[in-house]
Amino acid sequence: MTQRVPAFEGKIKAPDALAPWLASVPRPLVFTNGVFDLLHRGHVTYLARAREHGAALLVALNSDASVRRLAKGAGRPINSLANRLALVAALESVDAVTWFEDDTPAALIEVCRPDVLVKGGDWPVERIVGAAGVLARGGEVLSIPFEHEQSTSALLARIRGAGS
Repeated sequence: MTQRVPAFEGKIKAPDALAPWLASVPRPLVFTNGVFDLLHRGHVTYLARAREHGAALLVALNSDASVRRLAKGAGRPINSLANRLALVAALESVDAVTWFEDDTPAALIEVCRPDVLVKGGDWPVERIVGAAGVLARGGEVLSIPFEHEQSTSALLARIRGAGS
């Protein structure tokens, strides 16, 4: 018996294959990015709130090499890109997920031309990568406040026994 691929796997889009999806996606398109290493309530709530600002949500993940360059800590990412893509794709609020190899998603944002660019509440709008281009096209840039104060780094510290 052949196993069917779960439907959410179809939401994973290679960066060089985004064009057909972008051409057909309903607008406004919301774009966000991040590592999303150990998915937690803060992540899923943030993504649900981001999705509320448009008709579709595209999430771009840092590649494994990009995460290591971010100096997120020893052994990061915990989950490989393939696993992180699958977990984020499985979320109801996410319409598509892709990745980027660079240190920032600036080039990908220019290709996708989102109508709304969002980051979490720890990012002031003026520091959000790609903000200038989105605003110049008449789009919106938002820093969404955290509703659940959680972080992957704090979770890892608890798991490793550094903070019970």
